[in-house]
Amino acid sequence: MAKVKRAARVLAVGVAGACLVGCDRSWVKPTVDVATPAQFKAGNAMEAPPVPDRWVDNFHSNELSMLVDKALSGHLDIAAAIARIEQAEAQAKIMGAPLFPYVELGGSTSRTRTPGTVLFKDPPLQSDGTRQFGASYQSLRSLGLNASYEIDFWGKNRDGADAAERLAEASRYNRSVISLSTVAAVANTYFAMLAAQERLNIAHDNVRIASDVLAVVKKRLAAGVGTSLDLLQQESVLAEQLATIPVLKQTVQQSVNLLSVLVGSPPGSLNIKGGTLSSLRFPAVQAGLPSQLLLRRPDIADAEAVLAASELSVEQARSAMLPSISLTGQYGVASLVLKSMFQPEAIAWKYSGQIAQPLIDGGYLEGMLDVQKGRYAEMLHDYHKQVLVAFSDVDNALIAVKMSAEGEKLQLAAAASSRRAHEAVLKTWQEGSIDILALATSQTRLSQSQDLVAQVRLARLQALVSLYQALGGGWSQSTRAGAQNATAVEVID
Repeated sequence: MAKVKRAARVLAVGVAGACLVGCDRSWVKPTVDVATPAQFKAGNAMEAPPVPDRWVDNFHSNELSMLVDKALSGHLDIAAAIARIEQAEAQAKIMGAPLFPYVELGGSTSRTRTPGTVLFKDPPLQSDGTRQFGASYQSLRSLGLNASYEIDFWGKNRDGADAAERLAEASRYNRSVISLSTVAAVANTYFAMLAAQERLNIAHDNVRIASDVLAVVKKRLAAGVGTSLDLLQQESVLAEQLATIPVLKQTVQQSVNLLSVLVGSPPGSLNIKGGTLSSLRFPAVQAGLPSQLLLRRPDIADAEAVLAASELSVEQARSAMLPSISLTGQYGVASLVLKSMFQPEAIAWKYSGQIAQPLIDGGYLEGMLDVQKGRYAEMLHDYHKQVLVAFSDVDNALIAVKMSAEGEKLQLAAAASSRRAHEAVLKTWQEGSIDILALATSQTRLSQSQDLVAQVRLARLQALVSLYQALGGGWSQSTRAGAQNATAVEVID
């Protein structure tokens, strides 16, 4: 018996050694050099604290904060992301199961009838002196435990379980990405609605001004001072002002409908008061250093986790080409008679070990390894791209914030100049020194200038939202640690 055991050990070592020689697939892991700039081109070279988690509150709009709260609890994309987290955590449990023995309780009962024609060639003599084949009846009952376990000698099962855990972790980061995008979408849509409301108020003011001028033109025409051309010219100005109102009303109503979808409510069920852009606060946002950004973007953390999972999948595919060693065992009781089933003599057990090494598989395992290598290279380049996009997002948002603030300042000055010019032209026209054409031109410039103020202010607010989003929107290392710990707890449970 000892010789048999020694022979088995020698065989296992020999097969493993042959596999290490013949199945070795060297892998030079590709790498990329992610260059981190010292500072953002449009920012200052100084550290900054993370963006606050409730960054939308910095705009000082209670209605916006309420809409964001509703969206975070009711948005369907977030709900779908949560469902994907549950799927990923369940998959991690599945992939981690081979690390533990598989044990099941099994039992069976059977009754067999064996014909006498199978037991005897000729009919046997019966007790009554007759000859007939008859039949034999037999019952068998068994109850016991069956166990199996694959020794994870090469780390194949551990790599698979760790890869699944990294993907579960990535799904949590992806939820943060979707939540951040949802908050930004709510803020941008709300600001667009406020801008449309403000432009609508401006349009109504311009209609009122044009209507007042038209009334004066009609009075002057009736008094024989004006001309029909003056009347037609002013009616044209009024018509142009009225034509802007339906488009702006459409924007307001469609924005409300979009907000309803974002918060998970049917269109028409959301009551939004709105207001003006000028009532909002324009917060100052510090971008910090690019090196800090890498730790504050959930999409970068997502890409890192997927990349780590891909590397583990490569190792798992390499281990699959090596020998697998498994153990099986059975322990229980069996008896033909139920009353003797639980006696010591009814105990039955069996254990065995098995080693298997793939030899000819048509290139399947090697192909799987190549697939995982290619996927790792793909995920590596995706991660590199995500980092570059993150740097670009922040720089672009900083530029937009700076330029839109300057544009708003200049446009406010232009609107003030247009109003003063219009008032001077109106007074001169009333004195009869200029014709109606100059007044119409002045009115058009005033309305356009006021409308541009609202548009530039909207662009500035949306640039701030883009900057908050580019900086991670309140996501930080503590949030990341929470996602990692949550994943680990779920997998253990």
